[in-house]
Amino acid sequence: MSLIANTPKPPYYAVIFSNHLKEETAGYAEMADRMVELAAQQSGFLGYESVREELGITISYWTDLESIKAWKANAEHQQAQKLGHEKWYSSFKTRISKVERDYGI
Repeated sequence: MSLIANTPKPPYYAVIFSNHLKEETAGYAEMADRMVELAAQQSGFLGYESVREELGITISYWTDLESIKAWKANAEHQQAQKLGHEKWYSSFKTRISKVERDYGI
């Protein structure tokens, strides 16, 4: 399995979620895994890439802005966001970008 998402020809969208975790992270890894599983079931989801080190970064790829809005509004995702704000994140930032070009090997 590749760690790099296999995305289609641009344009498409990227949601870049960066975070710094608090010291107490009980339940975080399981919730993060569940969110990947749930996102993969959403219309417009194209894939994701994630690293969890001192700074966590997850990039999810989507066909359009409407799909991203629907994902943000998903009830289970909203519950995970609430827990993240209350329990797990000391700081976070979400950025949404339109991918105009990509290339690689």
